[in-house]
Amino acid sequence: MRVMTVIFHLPPNTPPRIRNEFPQKLYGQAVSSWRGKYRYRKVGFLESIPYSKLYRGVILVREEDIGSILDFLKKWDTIVEVREIIPLDEDIKVLSRKKD
Repeated sequence: MRVMTVIFHLPPNTPPRIRNEFPQKLYGQAVSSWRGKYRYRKVGFLESIPYSKLYRGVILVREEDIGSILDFLKKWDTIVEVREIIPLDEDIKVLSRKKD
């Protein structure tokens, strides 16, 4: 399995609204209202793709998923670096899982 690391961040001077909205759309968000009475989850883009988040703005993904991820990041005008890496056994387990 070929594994890629994707390093990304928003450009400097990005408005705060975009800085808040971007991770919600990428990773998803748990939402509650009425002081926790109603809870639900807003689905994020990466929830349908097996990935491993290493650090803020750094994820590991399979090579076959890189195209759709780059398309998503391009829509948000992010600054992106992609590199192929040699994965650890734990990384292969995480990336081998099936997602919807």
